[in-house]
Amino acid sequence: MRRVAPLVRHGGKDSTVTERERHILVVANETVVSKALVDAIEEKAKAGDARVTVLAPVSQPQHGYVVYYDTRRAAARRRLDKTLALLRSDNVPATGVVVETDPVSALRDAIDQLEPDEIIVSTHPQQKSGWLRRNAVDQMRGVAGDLPFEHVVVDLEAEHGEANVLVVANQTVLGEPLLDTIRARAKQAPASFLIISPQSDDEGSHAEAEKRLLRAVTILRSDGLEVHGQISHPDPYAAVMQTIEDERVDEIIVSTFPGARSGWLRRDLLERLRADTKLPLAHVEVDAPAEVPAEVTA
Repeated sequence: MRRVAPLVRHGGKDSTVTERERHILVVANETVVSKALVDAIEEKAKAGDARVTVLAPVSQPQHGYVVYYDTRRAAARRRLDKTLALLRSDNVPATGVVVETDPVSALRDAIDQLEPDEIIVSTHPQQKSGWLRRNAVDQMRGVAGDLPFEHVVVDLEAEHGEANVLVVANQTVLGEPLLDTIRARAKQAPASFLIISPQSDDEGSHAEAEKRLLRAVTILRSDGLEVHGQISHPDPYAAVMQTIEDERVDEIIVSTFPGARSGWLRRDLLERLRADTKLPLAHVEVDAPAEVPAEVTA
C-alpha cells in the first residue's frame, strides 16, 4: 500500500465544516499568485458556501548541481501567502500548504485525505509550462476521476501589477549604494523585492551571510518596502536562473565589489545574465562591505 504523507495546513484556522460547505482544492505553484487564478477561485466560492485549500508543490531546479530545498520552499511559501491573503480579503475561507512532491502525487494524496468536492489546477501556457510538457495536467484529471476539474491557464507576463525585482548580493548586501538603489527603485513605481545571497554551506560563512541578509531586509522593511530575503545557490548565475524558474522576475539588480576585486565580474556574470534572462539588469558597485551591528551578531 502506498504511504500517504499527511498534509498540514498553514495560514489560518479552518472554519467548521457543514454539509452545505463545498471544499475547493487548488493545485498551483508559480502561477498561484496570479489574478486569473484568484478570480477563478472566488467565482467558484461565490456560487455557495465554500472553503478553499491551496496546494503549492515545490518545483525542481533545471540549473546548477545543488538543490536548495529551503530556498524553493521559501519562494513557494511567499507566493502562497499572497494568494491566501487576497482570498481572505474577499471573505473566502482559505488555507494552504507547500508540499515537496510532484503535482500528480500531491493531488492524489490530497484527494485521499481531504475529500474535496472540486479541483482547480493552474499552469503557465503550453510553451512555458513544465506540467503541461510532462502531461501532468491530464494525469491529474485522471486522478480526479468524477470530481469537477477546471484547468486555469495563466499568462503572468500579461498580468499587470507591481514589478518583482530580484536583488543579487552577498558581502555587499549592506552597502549604502545598494540600499539606496533599492529605495530609489521603489520610489519609481510599485515593486516588491527579493534579495538572494549566493552562499556556500560552510557553517561560518553561511551564518554570517544570513546575518547580513537579515539586517538588510530589516532596514528596508523599516522604510516601508516589501522585501524578502533568502540564502541561495553559491553560484550567482545558477541562483538567479533557479529563482526565475521559481517565480516571476521583472528586473534584476546585481551588487558587487568594483572591478577586479569582484569574482562575479571576473566570471562575466552580468553579461551572462543579460544574455540568458533577457531582463533589465542594473549593476551597483559597493567599495567595502558594511559591518553587521553587534546586536544582530550577538
